[in-house]
Amino acid sequence: MDRTVVSTSYWHRHEDGRLQCDVCPRHCRLREGQRGLCYVRQHLDGEIRLVSYGRSSGFCVDPIEKKPLNHFYPGSSVLSFGTAGCNLACKFCQNWDMSKSREMDTLADTAMPDRLAEVAVELACRSIAFTYNDPIIFLEYALDVAAACREQNVRTVAVTAGYVDPLPRAAFFTAMDAANVDLKAFTERFYHRICGGHLAPVLETLEFIKQETDTWLELTTLLIPGENDSDAELDAMTGWVVEHLGPDVPMHFTAFHPDWKMRDVASTPAETLQRARRIARGNGVHFAYTGNVHDSTGGSTWCPGCDALLIERDWYQLGYWGLDGRGCCKACGTTVPGRFDAAPGQFGPRRMPVRISGPSSRQS
Repeated sequence: MDRTVVSTSYWHRHEDGRLQCDVCPRHCRLREGQRGLCYVRQHLDGEIRLVSYGRSSGFCVDPIEKKPLNHFYPGSSVLSFGTAGCNLACKFCQNWDMSKSREMDTLADTAMPDRLAEVAVELACRSIAFTYNDPIIFLEYALDVAAACREQNVRTVAVTAGYVDPLPRAAFFTAMDAANVDLKAFTERFYHRICGGHLAPVLETLEFIKQETDTWLELTTLLIPGENDSDAELDAMTGWVVEHLGPDVPMHFTAFHPDWKMRDVASTPAETLQRARRIARGNGVHFAYTGNVHDSTGGSTWCPGCDALLIERDWYQLGYWGLDGRGCCKACGTTVPGRFDAAPGQFGPRRMPVRISGPSSRQS
């Protein structure tokens, strides 16, 4: 029996014999043998199955700040991996070789959940991240990995667009320790024209995570010149975040570089990121960050109570640490929201590809 093909739960049958996948708002209706837009959920033998269980496009040990998560065990290392396919069609995708892949040969490495948790322990990784493509589409695999990780005291992190239906949303995010959700823009036009999706389900996901789970939440917006970087849109987005999620949800504004189907668009100027950060802070966002650029001020964490430097960052390199052992500002005692150890991790900015095979992991 092929262990990489497993039955799934979120689907129902139509009168015409097609099966509707109910994992995400695309609601692909599939005849026998057809796959959804995500490519990894397929109508086989009268049910929808996940055909990429336990298979990965590659593994790498990263700094947690690369996800990006700045308030989730800073300085720690995370074992990152993804699979193939995606349930959105973003024209600017910067992992398109994996997320847009239609070749199962992309999935070159195999690891079952228990083995992944063991490898994370072997490599001294504080957490495992489902990233590179959206883990919503390989939900069953991700949930089994999360369960195996809990037994090994390893945390799990979802890097996701949050484009998911309510029932799988609840199952997925209640099992995650942290999530970074791509809030790609704040207009329906952008989501429909550039991503092939809709904004409303993503906003519903954000409210669910914040209000109904204990999952640590951070947001990322890749700012694309002329598409989602206007003052008006940034004002509306950051105002909504403060009103609906609260001022303590960190927001990361990151730089676009030409890729996939948007190679004719210029890279994001650093000033655009800094402008977004100013707008966010002006609307009451306590922790607004710039990313994909060298900007120590925009990449560092500052106290919302006294504006003291709390965590100095230059790209993924940590410097000064201004938190006490309780996760509070040393200068004024303000509690800083997040998940912190008494001292920062020491992994640093390096990136370590690894190969998972046989009884032990090895660096590639």
